[in-house]
Amino acid sequence: MKIAFTHNLQLTDSEDEAEFDTVETVDAVADGLRAGGHEVEKIEVTGPASHLAARIESFAPDLIFNTAEGRRGRTREAFYPALFEELGFPYTGSDAYVLTVTLDKWLTKLILSAQGVDTPRARLVVPDDRRLRDLGAVGLGYPVIVKPNYEGSSKGIGDDAVARDPRALAEMLPRALRKYPAGVLLEEFIPGTDVTVPFVEGLGDEGVLLPVDYVYEPGARSRFNIYDYRLKSAESNRVSVRCPPDLPRDVVARLRALSKLAIRTLGVRDLGRIDFRVGEDGRIFLLEVNALPSLERGASTFAAAAREGLDYEAALGSIVSSAARRQGLLVPAGVRRRRPPEPLRIGFTYNVKRVDSKAGNDAEAEYDAPETIDSIREAIESHGHIVLPLEATAELPRQFTEQPVDLVFNIAEGVSGRNREAAVPALCELMGIPYTGSDAATLSIALDKALSKRVLRQHGILTPEFQVMESGRERLSSKLKFPLIVKPNQEGSSKGVSASASVVDDEEGLRAVVRELLERYRQPALVEDYIAGREFTVGLLGDKRPRVLPPMEILFKDTSNLRPVYDYQIKQEWEKHVYYQCPAKLSPAELKAIERVARETFLALACRDVARVDLRMDAAGELWVLEVNPLPGLTPGYSDLCLIANAANIDYRSLIGEIMAGGLKRLREKRRAEARPPAAPTPTAFSHAPVAAHPAPAAAASATAEVAAVPSATLTPP
Repeated sequence: MKIAFTHNLQLTDSEDEAEFDTVETVDAVADGLRAGGHEVEKIEVTGPASHLAARIESFAPDLIFNTAEGRRGRTREAFYPALFEELGFPYTGSDAYVLTVTLDKWLTKLILSAQGVDTPRARLVVPDDRRLRDLGAVGLGYPVIVKPNYEGSSKGIGDDAVARDPRALAEMLPRALRKYPAGVLLEEFIPGTDVTVPFVEGLGDEGVLLPVDYVYEPGARSRFNIYDYRLKSAESNRVSVRCPPDLPRDVVARLRALSKLAIRTLGVRDLGRIDFRVGEDGRIFLLEVNALPSLERGASTFAAAAREGLDYEAALGSIVSSAARRQGLLVPAGVRRRRPPEPLRIGFTYNVKRVDSKAGNDAEAEYDAPETIDSIREAIESHGHIVLPLEATAELPRQFTEQPVDLVFNIAEGVSGRNREAAVPALCELMGIPYTGSDAATLSIALDKALSKRVLRQHGILTPEFQVMESGRERLSSKLKFPLIVKPNQEGSSKGVSASASVVDDEEGLRAVVRELLERYRQPALVEDYIAGREFTVGLLGDKRPRVLPPMEILFKDTSNLRPVYDYQIKQEWEKHVYYQCPAKLSPAELKAIERVARETFLALACRDVARVDLRMDAAGELWVLEVNPLPGLTPGYSDLCLIANAANIDYRSLIGEIMAGGLKRLREKRRAEARPPAAPTPTAFSHAPVAAHPAPAAAASATAEVAAVPSATLTPP
């Protein structure tokens, strides 16, 4: 089967990403599914829903294997199954309703308590709950544990979340509500042992496997014997799972019976996990139900599956088989599958580099080498499309006429003029062909550095003070302060920028560099303040809610140079001069600030699908946008965006797929609009047409009937 593996990727150690899959887990799941003979496409779900939908529809999977948790909100886990159902794709796991219920610990307790399942006495608290001014009257026995109600992975749970008396609770509760304003659960703490019961539909006894408990290294066990956030994250190597657990046989039997009842009552499908606390007196209390359990190799699910004789790959196969059976994907012999969609014809527009830039001639520095063009073509083809390579020359309009395409994947830089990057998008719009990347307006503005800086300033985004010189004789603005840096105003790839010549300390040196650039590039020169500090570049993917990739810092090897520039020569021989750190070492506040500025810059220039934002952070921590590139380089293993994508665990094929997703979305919208019947004209009070007072003549009525009998044309998408 073709399987789309949807997931959230954990890129930081932040508690906000505690529920997300690590790179190792993502790779393990993908490899495990491939071991079952499936074609697997890894799809990280962060970003706009329309972008995700386009990626899924482009891949056209038979089944979606879903582990996506979502980032925010009380129904975040339910969003993805709801989207898959709307798109009409089968998926693994429970539906949106079940995921909404199980993420809500309080609601789960209410439902299962009504079925006779013991749960610790509890109370849900929200920030405006005035009844809790007297915490001595909460109606619970102490000690009380304070848990976030809508979080998993034991977030917010530990020894410091257990209050022994009202005074401790009074200190703890406001802090918890500030951190988890959606609501926290006050629950009587049960002294005892944590036990979990995995569920894999089709295995064990009604899918309920043997319970699992936890074995701690000496000194790892918490004071209250809780399998808490610390042990699940920072010190996970100090805990192992044990199956069967060290419990009496009758307790194990009761755990499985309660688990079956919980699974049936809630309607959990394919996989899940039920967490219990076994009290010191042997009494069993249900704590929560997890319908999206961890799938890392050492997880409890796989320890229990091993007792059924299944290794990691076979256990994943059982989850797939369960979903396939339920949704009718196991096609009986002799029955033909639904015909797969026809491949799309993708016109791939580019400019090919025929001059060796490393020899010092930068005339074609922005163009792409044949090897890069081949890599992109192969990546597009790997998604099942037919690629028509189209060099962006004066012959392109004729080629579009002779070789109709469904979509254009555009990386063309153009030939000449300050609107050169806009030529292909403008031609596509003229001919009604959807395309990837930003539109003609954005590409024109971004290529003109001075114009893009004016737009950024209008949006309150910091960019260095600047002046445009067209002759070199203009009076120098009093707002500019030396040292200054001089660049061609309408070039990319750092053309015309040199660390040794472009940074100047006086007016004489400035005018000499300006005259040289005017003569060489035949365009205005941009003079701007030189911003000293750390240099970063940030990749973004998507549209109105772009996904911000981890910032990459450019670190200069020559630490004696106090005014380094990421210039043209350094980019040609980067191994000698710089090294890259991605993700960059940043404090949480610095990371948040860089992501905000990059996102605001992307939106200010109305970028689409992909862009790269270059910034510097000065000594005061201020962020200055140097440049925006909505047509970033895509050379595998070399271009900044490709290095950033690798750090975000996005392989090259997936990166091209992410960029293409926006264009596919626009293609889908175009086809829907074309298939929609034209709206009937709306009569107005000022219409000059006479109003018929009598029935239409027979001939006219007959003609009307004939027209009505002709079926409206429809366009079948490939």
